[in-house]
Amino acid sequence: MDKTYTPDAIEQRIYDSWEKAGYFKPSGQGDSYCIMIPPPNVTGSLHMGHAFQHTLMDTLTRYKRMDGYNTLWQVGTDHAGIATQMVVERKLAAENGPTRHELGREGFIDKVWDWKNESGGTITQQMRRLGDSVDWDRERFTMDEGLSKAVQEVFVRLHEEGLIYRGKRLVNWDPKLKTAISDLEVENKESKGKIWNLRYPLADGATTRDGKNYLIVATTRPETMLGDACVAVHPKDERYLDLHGAYIDLPLVNRRIPIVADDYVDQEFGSGCVKITPAHDFNDYEVGKKHSMPMVNILTDEAFILSSPEVFDSQGNAIANDGYSIPERFQGLERFAARKAIVEAFDAAGLLESVEEHDNKVPYGDRSGVVIEPFLTDQWYVRVAPLAETATKAVENGDIEFVPKQYENMYYSWMRDIQDWCISRQLWWGHRIPAWYDSEGNVYVGRSEAEVREQHGLAADLVLEQDNDVLDTWFSSALWTFSTLGWPDNTEDLKTFHPTDVLVTGFDIIFFWVARMIMMTMHFLKDENGKPQVPFKTVYVTGLIRDDQGDKMSKSKGNVIDPLDMIDGITLDELVSKRTENMMQDKLAQRIANRTKKEFPEGISAHGTDALRFTLAALASTGRDINWDMKRLEGYRNFCNKLWNASRFVLMNTEAQGAELGQGDMELSLADQWIIERLNETVTQLRHALDTYRFDQAANIAYDFTWHQFCDWYLELTKPVFNSGTEAQLRGTRHTLLSVLEQLLRLLHPIMPYLTEEIWQRIAPLAGVEVSENCSIMLQPYPQAQPSQYAQASADMEWIKKVIVAVRTLRAEMNLSPSQSLEVLISGADDTVSRRISENESFLKALAKISSIGFIASADEAPASATALVGRVEFHIPMAGLIDKEAELARLDKSIEKVQSDLAKVNNKLANENFVSRAPAHVIEQEKMRLAEGEATLAQLLQQKEKIAAID
Repeated sequence: MDKTYTPDAIEQRIYDSWEKAGYFKPSGQGDSYCIMIPPPNVTGSLHMGHAFQHTLMDTLTRYKRMDGYNTLWQVGTDHAGIATQMVVERKLAAENGPTRHELGREGFIDKVWDWKNESGGTITQQMRRLGDSVDWDRERFTMDEGLSKAVQEVFVRLHEEGLIYRGKRLVNWDPKLKTAISDLEVENKESKGKIWNLRYPLADGATTRDGKNYLIVATTRPETMLGDACVAVHPKDERYLDLHGAYIDLPLVNRRIPIVADDYVDQEFGSGCVKITPAHDFNDYEVGKKHSMPMVNILTDEAFILSSPEVFDSQGNAIANDGYSIPERFQGLERFAARKAIVEAFDAAGLLESVEEHDNKVPYGDRSGVVIEPFLTDQWYVRVAPLAETATKAVENGDIEFVPKQYENMYYSWMRDIQDWCISRQLWWGHRIPAWYDSEGNVYVGRSEAEVREQHGLAADLVLEQDNDVLDTWFSSALWTFSTLGWPDNTEDLKTFHPTDVLVTGFDIIFFWVARMIMMTMHFLKDENGKPQVPFKTVYVTGLIRDDQGDKMSKSKGNVIDPLDMIDGITLDELVSKRTENMMQDKLAQRIANRTKKEFPEGISAHGTDALRFTLAALASTGRDINWDMKRLEGYRNFCNKLWNASRFVLMNTEAQGAELGQGDMELSLADQWIIERLNETVTQLRHALDTYRFDQAANIAYDFTWHQFCDWYLELTKPVFNSGTEAQLRGTRHTLLSVLEQLLRLLHPIMPYLTEEIWQRIAPLAGVEVSENCSIMLQPYPQAQPSQYAQASADMEWIKKVIVAVRTLRAEMNLSPSQSLEVLISGADDTVSRRISENESFLKALAKISSIGFIASADEAPASATALVGRVEFHIPMAGLIDKEAELARLDKSIEKVQSDLAKVNNKLANENFVSRAPAHVIEQEKMRLAEGEATLAQLLQQKEKIAAID
């Protein structure tokens, strides 16, 4: 092995060999285990969230593969409707090519496929860098032929069952992209705005109880008053009891609208009067529907004021707009220009009561960056309530388990108050809705135009036009667990791998994706007994990766860290350039550059994939957000070095023996027996951690055994054997070194695949593993816990370690050179201690640098000494000629003071009648034991001080 661990020299080579050999494919043997990757956007690149979740998924996949399961980690990408369409349109513009509309739908779609084939695989190449052991031969794309067939089939069946319908309802509308978008694609941003208090004149000479002939309504969007349908007051608001059923003369548009009573109104807020605009506000939509109010749309799809309003009844049916008009001076104005003009008109008419500053949350499209409008449009919907009922029961009865469990409550809150799902989008890139229209507006749904004509007996010359809309990308993703396995065909893959085992995902898409997968899967897949089949048995929910200050990583904050930069390293100049690329604001770019220089003055050094993966696993506290810590990453890079150097030590002490390693008698030392027992305990603990999705515990368990037990202790404990052991002892130690290291590499492999593979290839043949040319650690069995063989040896060794630590601590406190040999006298030794000392004297002398060990009957016989306690046994180091008397007395005074302080606390507890009367008996007993031990320790320290003081 090379002297230095250099990840970039091994990672790409190893991954290529894995993929070429087909190791990621299901074995076809054993019980099935399947994880479906949350399909990343085809436009995307690897970010910290991907790196985090992929590390956990790959750890589980490798663990189960090694445990003999027929393992499939299904990979694929999402077609990302809006994002991809924007990318390709920007590319066409940058190349001065034809626009989307100049190309036409088919021509543009061809351009998208060209882009996907050329540039759409960025993230999959990055996933390879992370070590993802997915079956690349099964890679799917949500727009590929098989998934498109599944999407079409689901749409048609749901429509036949009356669960898909077309209706006119409010949606989140992006006026720039001119499409409906989901709630997940809306960013609510804090904004400094205003509340305009407007006077609405009462009609027919009506007045309020205080004699006013108008009501005051408050609004943050004055332009929408052109579409007001009514004014609402609370039914119990005494100020307006006489006005229920009265009318308002709506200003500017000369239209009468009613006053309705509804408990939606907060009578304590403002005037207690609320303008209701059903076509332009989601809450108003519900109020208007309850009172059968008309819906008056005043905006175009680009958010300009219409020349004439569109009017619909509360069910969305178009009605005549007689009596509805928009003043000419507002027609054609952009929405915010219209806002200004309407406020000015109210002011000029003496109807602007007041204007207040107001902190408001404004919805923006995450792709377009423009303010989103609630907009009344014809869209396709899924009637999800019947599906949600079945999906909710699956979690209630334990067929699906959330980890952590508290996320079940989030799931229930959505599912028990679920709204119909808008599934259509006004885009060209996506699954086109399989519906056709004739010239009279009749709609026909089918798998193809030919099927529609045949089913409905339509004449061959009847012109049909397919719906221009496409389906929400979440619709195709909702079918992910079964469409990727070949449904609607009943494939062998579907029979073998469905239901899948665990889904690893973020809490932010529990509703948008997880819940919809459960609903769709349970509706379309049934087991042999007709019971709805769940898509997965466990949902492991991760937190977010935040920066070291706890802030969400974002480009605008300049705190994004690319996981590949931590793997490969990046210079400061490159990092600054990367973070400020394409920023339009110079001030923002400079601020981000300054932050970057302060945070990474020397750039980011290369750490390798394994160090990054181990860090992510170690930080994976269940369900919590993670504050990224570069120091932890550096620490785990050192951990990789530690394992590399330890492996070199093992090879240096075993490789020369080669074939002779397994020949002849072996004698295991106490250290050999102890490390075997410690490894066995570690296997049990680490398996439990992985089985319960405690990746942080798994990493910490592996770290502790590797660094502290194997490297710090066991490797040191082998040196006395290598220096003076018999042939049988040498064979035993070499065998143990190789066996334990080989098993340790297998234990670590799921989290650290590259480093363990590289070392294992050298260690395995020496450890007696048959290694063929294409053999890999990932195909080896994961270690199993074995029955305890050396329980006494384990206890003995733990005691010996305490003695060594105690002597080393005394040496450090006395400021003695590590090379200076010490004489040790022991008092209070029983038969067990005497045996342990006599059997392991060589270990003690070598590791604690002791020249001689003697026994005395009692501490009184010891000369002036520095003393350490291991249990009740005292270890004395005679200090004549060794120590600074005054410094040692000071040390003892400090120790005495601490013990006296602890004793005072215990005495106070036991003297407290309230504590003694209420504390459990075992707690009181523990305190009494602490008191007795403390008093014994104090007596020994005082005796020790007396001896030191007597030194001449």
